[in-house]
Amino acid sequence: MDIGELLAFKPEQTPKRPHDDEDDDFDLASSHGKRGGVDEKTKRMRRIAEAKESAHYVKQSGGATGGSGTSAFEFDPELTEEERLNILKYVENEEADGDVLDEQSLKKLILVFEKRNLKNQEMRIKFADCPEKFMDSEVELHTVIQELKGVATVPDLYPILVELHGLHSLLELLAHQNTDIAVAVIDLLQEVTDVDILGESQEGAESLIEALRKEQICALLVQNLERLNEQVKEEADGVHNTLAIVENLTEIDSEFVKEAAEQGLLAWLLKRLRGKSPFDPNKLYCSEILSILIQTENENRLLLGSLDGVDVLLQQLAVYKRHDPASNEEQEYMQNLFNCLCSALMARENRDRFLSGEGLQLMNLMLREKKMSRNGSLKVLDHAMAGQDGRDNCNKFVEILGLRTIFPLFMKTPKRNKQRLISADEHEEHVTSVIASMLRNCKGTHRQRMLAKFTENDHEKVDRLLELHLKYLAKVEAIDKEIDQQAKDPSIDEDEEAENNYIKRLTGGLFTLQRIDYILLEVSATGDTVKQRVLQILNLRGASMKTIRSIMREYAGNLGDGDTDWREQEQTHILSLVDRF
Repeated sequence: MDIGELLAFKPEQTPKRPHDDEDDDFDLASSHGKRGGVDEKTKRMRRIAEAKESAHYVKQSGGATGGSGTSAFEFDPELTEEERLNILKYVENEEADGDVLDEQSLKKLILVFEKRNLKNQEMRIKFADCPEKFMDSEVELHTVIQELKGVATVPDLYPILVELHGLHSLLELLAHQNTDIAVAVIDLLQEVTDVDILGESQEGAESLIEALRKEQICALLVQNLERLNEQVKEEADGVHNTLAIVENLTEIDSEFVKEAAEQGLLAWLLKRLRGKSPFDPNKLYCSEILSILIQTENENRLLLGSLDGVDVLLQQLAVYKRHDPASNEEQEYMQNLFNCLCSALMARENRDRFLSGEGLQLMNLMLREKKMSRNGSLKVLDHAMAGQDGRDNCNKFVEILGLRTIFPLFMKTPKRNKQRLISADEHEEHVTSVIASMLRNCKGTHRQRMLAKFTENDHEKVDRLLELHLKYLAKVEAIDKEIDQQAKDPSIDEDEEAENNYIKRLTGGLFTLQRIDYILLEVSATGDTVKQRVLQILNLRGASMKTIRSIMREYAGNLGDGDTDWREQEQTHILSLVDRF
């Protein structure tokens, strides 16, 4: 590469200011769509001349490029180090003055964009059956959309983009017949909605978000998604960037979570996951966005259920019953699907769909197969059986011989390794929660089968319960000691401090300890031999029944804000167990 070529090099990714000599008649492109060929050449020649003059460049007769491909001027003996750096600096910053948009240049750029957009529409109507006649105008339109990316570096200018209807025109192009144009707009929107960029200007962010909401951005994005062909790389990238826009919007304003689902995105995501296509990055991203949509919004969970979403999730997870994911990304995808299913099961209606869709049978098989999916299936069972809405699932699990699966996992916590990333504490939390739910919800013969498990093999399961009780009691006592030693924060009141400390204790082991002690109370209340075994081991280990009573009274007093009747009924039941213990 000679000095002229080096100095004429233009970085591709830098957003450009519209050229001052761009006229109103769109005399801007050659037949191949390149901007102002003659003017651009003149400017480049001028830059070269200025660079030579500023560096006092003296051309040598042997100035050809060396075999290594390095420009000869770097080794020119008549150039000082300072002069050489001067030229390199000039090359790197050749268009520094035009990098950042200001208000005037943005207005001019929007005007150019609107004119090119109008010209393209006219050419398409005029030469509808002759694509080569309107192709140049399409290239020009695509180019100016790329140049508009410069606005993403100056979020303070977003209100101008909105006021001059530039954003409205861009969103209209999402329906353009040429998907390349629509994908270019998606790319631009993904940049302007970047969370970090929006964080730089509150006024700009508010203006943009309000305008996007008014235009029903999510509905427009979904309409465009429906026509994109992911077999084409550029369109697959367009799908990925569309999902990135949704992620940006939901992070900035949580109201978009509900709006996106209502405007068709939830249905599209389920359709995309249901497809027979192999695993790919877009499928992973779809699972992440679906998780965001149903994590906090119960209406979205109900919508997912009405769209057969529970069946879709079960079908996708069935693949991992006997086969582990092939990569870390696919493992993340599988975990996202399990998380989605757990979120969906927080709606009572979806628990019925899970039951009728044989979700329990699938989870039970996964537990037996000992693949990576075992950890996720355990978590799903915990969600499916918890509370009063889990009664039918608890009884059904006993019917399908689930006790043969869950109790071996209770008796021995699997060792953690690289493939099974769940910790021992998490495993024990879910297993004890499942058993506690079954003891609370199962009636009649199903409950008798549960209780019989604790007396078989010389009460080995009671011994295991007390082993876990002592383990988690030690964890909670360590947390309590830590709380006692911490300095009081004067900025929070006593109630808030008490709540924070309780949450800290729950996450530190109290939650699992409460489940263990609940099981102890349930099984002790139904058999004298079990209670005797409990007393015997507690005395041997120097532990006290008073501790268990205290933990369960605290649990009864902190049952949460659920259904009032259920909470009162549950409190009465727990306190009656405490009194009988």
